[in-house]
Amino acid sequence: MTIPRALRLLPLGLALALGAGVLAADETGVVEPAPVESAPGDFTFAAVVRRAAELAANPYAPDRPELPDYLADLDYDKYRDIRFEPEESLWRKDGLPFQMQLFPRGFLYKDRVSVSVIENGRAAPVDFRHDLFNYGKNQVPQEMPADLGYAGLRLIYPINRDELFDEVAVFQGASYFRAVAQGLNYGLSARGLAIDTGLPSQEEFPVFREFWIRKPDPDTTEITVYALLDSDSVAGAYRFLIHPGAETVIDVKSQLFFRKSVEKLGVAPLTSMFFHGENTDRFIDDFRPEVHDSDGLLVETGFGERIWRPLVNPVGLRVSGFEVENPRAFGLFQRDRDFRAYEDLEAHYQNRPSALVEPIGDWGKGVVELIEIPSTAERYDNIGAYWIPERPTEPGQELEFSYRLRFAKDPEAGMLGGRAIATRIGAGGTDILDPNVRKFVVDFAGPTLAALDPESPMEAVVHTTSGELSKPVVQANPENQGWRLFFELKPDGNRPADLRAFLRHGEDVMSETWSFRWVRE
Repeated sequence: MTIPRALRLLPLGLALALGAGVLAADETGVVEPAPVESAPGDFTFAAVVRRAAELAANPYAPDRPELPDYLADLDYDKYRDIRFEPEESLWRKDGLPFQMQLFPRGFLYKDRVSVSVIENGRAAPVDFRHDLFNYGKNQVPQEMPADLGYAGLRLIYPINRDELFDEVAVFQGASYFRAVAQGLNYGLSARGLAIDTGLPSQEEFPVFREFWIRKPDPDTTEITVYALLDSDSVAGAYRFLIHPGAETVIDVKSQLFFRKSVEKLGVAPLTSMFFHGENTDRFIDDFRPEVHDSDGLLVETGFGERIWRPLVNPVGLRVSGFEVENPRAFGLFQRDRDFRAYEDLEAHYQNRPSALVEPIGDWGKGVVELIEIPSTAERYDNIGAYWIPERPTEPGQELEFSYRLRFAKDPEAGMLGGRAIATRIGAGGTDILDPNVRKFVVDFAGPTLAALDPESPMEAVVHTTSGELSKPVVQANPENQGWRLFFELKPDGNRPADLRAFLRHGEDVMSETWSFRWVRE
């Protein structure tokens, strides 16, 4: 699941598989994407559902016809030198509020993706045209095959200034997509589906092989994208209703048809990067205090408990599960918005979006799983989070999932209770430090905590699954109008310790639950 950050949307595992020819077209065959026939009246999601059901009734055959050498042999820099001509942006000449641009196939992007536009209820394909792109310094012929297809699409919209169209969403590489909100930069990504992530067996990467985009009305503030997902185990129909703004909200509806059983089905997956942060208790030779797109996982259970797990860059693969029935929300957040935490004038990590998944309807019993993969550089996305249903999948099974995906600076802006805004770890002791004992310092802040008298009798409830805890100490923190929790852990040898803590004022719980897995490294 690790992906090069320079590529952003193509997973490294998939890139290696393609490079080795694991899914080469000559091994599995190529199926020409059949057009979706529109019934009389408007094109609907049902047409995509029918297409997905038809695909699932047959063996998987990727649409990956061989590329000409001048596209297949591109390296990263040469591929990036190919640009879509801005004046060719779809709907630009119509003066519509949204515009669309396309990505060429080439480099690692081998799958052919078909793109159609829905207008007046009918879907018409966007044919490949050589002159849609400026190829930079690349030497390419004046004529190219008309059936090359595309590698994905981007949507642009005046999200920051009325006169300037900026990217707001991109679909490219397997089933990856990402979006930004007003004033933010690209950061973490989402996926249509994750299959067998983190297992010893090879991960399966479903692909969005067809898109249909509804032509926007002149006064609209949202745009609809339909997508057809396909892989060895499953075919699926997706609808994305995208509403850019101070928060960019994407309402996702999916219907899945399984060819095979799936050992681990990851629903509404998110992927991000954490290289190091304030809670990193080993030396990282970097002038920047922190480097990450996200600093924690939030899980809100069906009973309303909010759990915050700070992210780490572990020495070994780390998989954590949070059992939850009918989750209210989960997401990967960038809570730290202070430039001084990063000191990076180019990456602007303080401007990376958070992403929150809000399930629609009852999803039943399952697990929110967090994957943390060892990483040696910030260019790799090494964090994954998704929901795994308790019931296993079976061949011929159909599943439906709907959820709201919010890309925002602060999806928790209306929250009154205490949030864990910083976690720091160091050697225990006072004047003489003992590296065999670990000191944890957790800062909580929020309007409810800020309203309390600093002399209020605040206490902390702290638990561990192994080792010995010191008596926790809580004190008011005037620097952030919050409260700081101190405690020490004396580990039990090399046994990991799962820690949980929250603040309490009398009988009232005043904060979310801070959760951390400490492992000796």
